[in-house]
Amino acid sequence: MNQPFRSVEEPTLGFPPAPDMTRADATTKTLATPTHGRVAEVSRDTLETRVRVKINLDGTGQGAFRTGVPFLEHMLDQIARHGMMDLHIECDGDLHIDDHHSVEDIGITLGMALAQAVGDKRGIRRYGHAYVPLDEALSRVVIDLSGRPGLIFGCDFSRASIGMFETQLVQEFFQGFVNHAKATLHIDNLRGVNAHHQAETIFKAFGRALRMACELDARMGDAMPSTKGAL
Repeated sequence: MNQPFRSVEEPTLGFPPAPDMTRADATTKTLATPTHGRVAEVSRDTLETRVRVKINLDGTGQGAFRTGVPFLEHMLDQIARHGMMDLHIECDGDLHIDDHHSVEDIGITLGMALAQAVGDKRGIRRYGHAYVPLDEALSRVVIDLSGRPGLIFGCDFSRASIGMFETQLVQEFFQGFVNHAKATLHIDNLRGVNAHHQAETIFKAFGRALRMACELDARMGDAMPSTKGAL
């Protein structure tokens, strides 16, 4: 296991100090901390992982990560920077087994935090899309904060792993996210030869599409972006 969560001198990114969390050895629990504005903090504790996510949708693109999965941290930084949101994620997971539980549970907890931060969705654009190139690679991401979880994932990675990171975990991350953000997400890598480039274009495009979907639309006012009146 990784070292326990730090309790002092951790980056705050403008968030309040983190609460002290104790381990529940045989239970799964979720702690959601009410906040003001479009800021949320969610902790998820299972026998496999302990994850804490803090998110500010109206941030400046700052990221602070400690997960034990270096490549994922590089990708999470793309979400923060290109999504123009402040993102703080910590995870203690069973990395002695493999990265799967940590990557999936980080996606789950990020989805939970996003759902809390975006609130009832009044006044947001709801839909977002982005194309992002990186050298020979090009990816497209389209998102709908629909209240209905769904993932269409189209990427034929050129390699099974990027360093020690298994490329199939990219889909696991986004599946966990959509299930708990209750979003519809279409991801397509349109071309690419380098697996690192393929993954990076996906995460950058996701950050930009998410930013668009979460943006407040001045013309929308306080209206719900749905003819049903609820999302």
